[in-house]
Amino acid sequence: MLISGNSAGATNARCFPKPVEIWRKKDHIPATMTTSGIPFRKMNGLGNDFVVLDLRAHALHLSESIIRAIANRDTGIGCDQFITIEHARNGGDAFMGIRNQDGSLVEACGNAARCIGQIILDETGKDTVTIETLGGDTVASHGPAATITVDMGEPRLKWNEIPLSEEFRDTRAIELEVGPLGAPLMHSPAVVNVGNPHAIFFVKDPDTIDLGRIGAMLENHPLFPERANISVAQVLDRTHVKLKVWERGAGLTLACGTAACATVVAAVRRRLTDRHITVSLPGGDLDLEWRESNNHIYMTGPATLDFEGVLDQRFINGALT
Repeated sequence: MLISGNSAGATNARCFPKPVEIWRKKDHIPATMTTSGIPFRKMNGLGNDFVVLDLRAHALHLSESIIRAIANRDTGIGCDQFITIEHARNGGDAFMGIRNQDGSLVEACGNAARCIGQIILDETGKDTVTIETLGGDTVASHGPAATITVDMGEPRLKWNEIPLSEEFRDTRAIELEVGPLGAPLMHSPAVVNVGNPHAIFFVKDPDTIDLGRIGAMLENHPLFPERANISVAQVLDRTHVKLKVWERGAGLTLACGTAACATVVAAVRRRLTDRHITVSLPGGDLDLEWRESNNHIYMTGPATLDFEGVLDQRFINGALT
C-alpha cells in the first residue's frame, strides 16, 4: 500500500497510503509546499472527482507513473483526473493542467473547470475569471444556488477538428456501428469537439448498453486518432437528456461535463432538443445551453470540496513506493 491514514472528516473516505495526511474539510491548508509535503485538494463535480495541486508558488514535475499512483483508487488518493493550477500563460487568471487516471494529457474538463473556477473566483473576488486549458479558454462565474457557470466556448464540428481519421462531411451522424451486422445495438454517432473529442450515440435506453464493456473498444477505434470520449444518450423530451459516459483515459464516470456539452450540441444539430436543456448523468444534473447568439456552450452545476490534505514529499520524489 502506498498510503494509509486518518480520513476523519472526509466526505469521500477511502483507505489512504501513509504519504497522505487528511485535514477536515473546514480546515483550509495554504497552497504552498512544506518541508514535509505538498498540499492538495480533493474535489468533485457531480461525483467526477479530482486531486488538485496548486503549483503557482512552486513548479513541480510529475511523471505519468506518479500521477497514475496518486489516481489509483486502491493504493493512492484516487481520482478520475489529476488537476494542476498553474500561472496563466495567455493573460487569463490561471492555467488548468489536466491528466487522466492513466497519466495522459487532457485538453479540457468541464467539471474540473467549475471546481478550479470556484477556487479562482473565491481568491480574486471577481465576477468572472478565465481559466486557460490546452483546449482553449473557459470563463467561470457564479451561478444560481451556489453553482458555477462555465462558458466552454464554441464547439468544433468539422471532421478534421474532431479529429477523425477519415473525412465525413456531415458529423451529425457518422458511419459507425456496434453489434451484429444489419442489427446493430447502436449506430451513427454524432461527433463533436469541445476541447476534446466526443462521440455520442442516441439510444432508446442507456441502461441497456454495456458501456463498461464496449467503451474502451470505441475509445480506441481507428476512426479516432486521438481516442474519444464515448457517450450514450436518451432524449427524454425537448429539454431533458439522460446520459452515460465512458471517459477517455478514465473509463466509466459518474459525470463528464464536456460530454454533456457535446451532447447538447449533437442533440440540437439533429433537431432532437431545444438549445437549453437538462442533462442527467449518474452523478446528477447539469444545466446546458448552446447559445445561438454567440455559438458558445454554457454549463452550470456544482463544484464540491471533499477534503484537503498533504502528499508526502518523499512520495513525489519516488522515495516511497
